[in-house]
Amino acid sequence: MPEIQYRENPVDEEVKRQFNSKGSSKFFDPCQDAADRSLKCLKRNLGDREMCTDYFQAYRDCKKKWIEERKAERWKKAFGSSEKNEEGK
Repeated sequence: MPEIQYRENPVDEEVKRQFNSKGSSKFFDPCQDAADRSLKCLKRNLGDREMCTDYFQAYRDCKKKWIEERKAERWKKAFGSSEKNEEGK
């Protein structure tokens, strides 16, 4: 079975623009499409999680990439660089 890929790139410029322009109390999930497809798979397969593992993995990969990007953005904002300073250890 081919690997399932999510459609959105959680770190592309359009996603960043949407995230930065949302209200502070608004929830934003760039991986919602992958989450929806996981739920549709579960419904289609009557809750059989084994049949949907590729969809779950695509969602986890998307979330991981998104969280790593958010951490890098916060680091860059706090310290003015995208590279972590190894001297601070």
